[in-house]
Amino acid sequence: MQAPLQLIDSRGKYKEVEGNIIGCVTSKDGQYSAFATADGDLWLVDRKNLQQPETWQMLQPHEGGILCLSQDMTPSGFITAGDDNQLLRIIPGKEPELLAKTKRWAEHMVTWFDQSGSACKVAFTVGKQVFLYQDHFDEPVCVLEHESTVSDLTFSKDGKKLVTSYYNGAAFWSAADKVGTKIKDFTWKGSHLVVALHPKEEAIVTSMQDHDLHGWRISDGHNMRMSGYPVKVNSLNFSNDGKWLATSGAESVVMWPFFDGGPMGKPPVELPGIPGGYCTIVQFHPVYGDLLAAGFIDGSILLISPDGEKVLPIVLGQDKTFGSITALNFDPSGSVLCFGTEKGVIGLIDLAASE
Repeated sequence: MQAPLQLIDSRGKYKEVEGNIIGCVTSKDGQYSAFATADGDLWLVDRKNLQQPETWQMLQPHEGGILCLSQDMTPSGFITAGDDNQLLRIIPGKEPELLAKTKRWAEHMVTWFDQSGSACKVAFTVGKQVFLYQDHFDEPVCVLEHESTVSDLTFSKDGKKLVTSYYNGAAFWSAADKVGTKIKDFTWKGSHLVVALHPKEEAIVTSMQDHDLHGWRISDGHNMRMSGYPVKVNSLNFSNDGKWLATSGAESVVMWPFFDGGPMGKPPVELPGIPGGYCTIVQFHPVYGDLLAAGFIDGSILLISPDGEKVLPIVLGQDKTFGSITALNFDPSGSVLCFGTEKGVIGLIDLAASE
């Protein structure tokens, strides 16, 4: 019997490198993609060389490992944070530029751009603090203080607010002033790991150490609990219209409805997955809300429609050589999908390529 077709064979390439891939991202202009390893290697891929893995370039910008990776405000650049306590600007073809030196590790970082791409904000965590920068990396606009170590953060769609998660809760902050005003605290006992903000700012959802999700309705602080996962949920992503929250943590992709009074009192939808293997990461398409990319523990990647009727295999991990999918990211236009694995495989698929 002929093996099922995987899209990477016709529209993509991959390369085996050394080290667990902790993140991948495409530059603001869509020209370059970057892949970071926990060991400190940074791989840069020019989109025009997507089909020539031998041309993909490797840098070692930090003295030690890379902790997080994000887009830079420059069109083709990236920002990395390493265990040398440095934040660096990486622009292909140029020497790394020191942006900031921190007292402790910067473990989480997020970048926001307006629709024109002219305004930019970058926020990163250092222990119990979040540093917020705007447009040019001169001095932080403000520093947000927390009672415990910040575990994750994300900007609102308009960039005017920032949500953070930490032990025993989450917080809603203003990212539009120089004071770092806390808008609201949301409390629930326990360790909150990953945070997601509803695109219309209707709800905040976190994953928890005990394999559950916890959410709050922003308007009145009403608590929401979503449970039933066999393993810890490490990835949350809202659809562009806010109707669905996609999550990892089960054999299938679990989708919670955030419409008609949901998610409370409504069962989740379970999209097709990989039998015997858990979903590790989810990412909605940035343009088309009817497409979701999902990575799995066996190295498989599927493109799925939210109704589950369309399933397109990007990578089929039947031989287990790739390892678990640890990084997954669309470029800004949604035409290129990048991925990385725990066994050091990096890859790109051109979804816009002609047959």
